[in-house]
Amino acid sequence: MATDEPSVNISGGIHGSTFAIGNQAHAESHHGTAVPRDQAAEELLKAVRELRADLTRVRASDETAALATALAETEEEIVTTGQAGPTRLERLRQLLNDSQALVGLIASAGAVAGLLGMG
Repeated sequence: MATDEPSVNISGGIHGSTFAIGNQAHAESHHGTAVPRDQAAEELLKAVRELRADLTRVRASDETAALATALAETEEEIVTTGQAGPTRLERLRQLLNDSQALVGLIASAGAVAGLLGMG
């Protein structure tokens, strides 16, 4: 049975692709689009990144290792969701509070503490 209908044949994989078929079809792709962040999240992300970099320049300890891990997790959460959740922020506050000597030494630690409402 012959038909005058147009047809579409897709061979191979289409993972990660965007396409539209048909009259007035519209396709929109958001692959790799950054998650929107408000100004506060943007400032916290910048301060977290700076503190992570500064931590590589101080003597490693259990405290700095725990702080580095929490900072990495905070950065990941902000990048993937656009914000850091209250539990994550409370954990950072606690770690910074436990590391007051470090906060006094490293300006970026003070910046993060300030953005968390500690200073």
